[in-house]
Amino acid sequence: MFYYLLKYVLLGPLLRLVFRPRIEGLEHVPSEGAAIVAGNHLSFSDHFLMPAILKRRITFLAKAEYFTGPGLKGHLTAFFFRSAGQIPVDRSGKDAGQAAIREGLGVLSKDELLGIYPEGTRSHDGRLYKGKVGVAVMALKAGVPVIPCAMIGTFEAQPPGKVIPHIHPVVIRFGKPLDFSRYEGMENEKAILRAITDEIMYAILSLSEQEYVDRYAAVAKAEEAAAKERKFRRMPLS
Repeated sequence: MFYYLLKYVLLGPLLRLVFRPRIEGLEHVPSEGAAIVAGNHLSFSDHFLMPAILKRRITFLAKAEYFTGPGLKGHLTAFFFRSAGQIPVDRSGKDAGQAAIREGLGVLSKDELLGIYPEGTRSHDGRLYKGKVGVAVMALKAGVPVIPCAMIGTFEAQPPGKVIPHIHPVVIRFGKPLDFSRYEGMENEKAILRAITDEIMYAILSLSEQEYVDRYAAVAKAEEAAAKERKFRRMPLS
């Protein structure tokens, strides 16, 4: 119930006012039945903008840290994510991917929309990074289409570390559903999963027109952070 209160009364109208999103290709999102909406991830606001503009309810798999943060900010963040129907997923440990897949399949089994960011984390520089194969596993196991989606302008409106977003035009663009039924029963084939995931990422890239990086975003972030730390340590003390 609170999901719809947020969507239509509390948060949705505010998001529309601040971002003034232009929606393209909304007809590609099915009006009923299970489907995966796979998008790029540029901003914290992405979690709320897409649910605000879709006619149907959509459930996202969100990192568990959003639900466990300390202090007032942490409690408010957890409250909003729970109220918006988002599902916490622990991304640590070797079973993290399997946990996300189980949760996602649970949503799809109820004929609902599942939102997922195949990159696994927000882009730290606005580029599109390599997708993880969990989205392909879920698409094959559930036998559902994947609708590619591109968020355009949200990085400029609320880049990483920015709490209060800028007023900046945003475009949310949906592409034609991708059908992978030809690969039915092949969800354990690594080469097939990689090919499906790459096809999904190419569809997102075509919609977003971002620069593509054939590396995982989390790895790129960690390497850049390590490089900055080494540079800082080499700086002479005055």
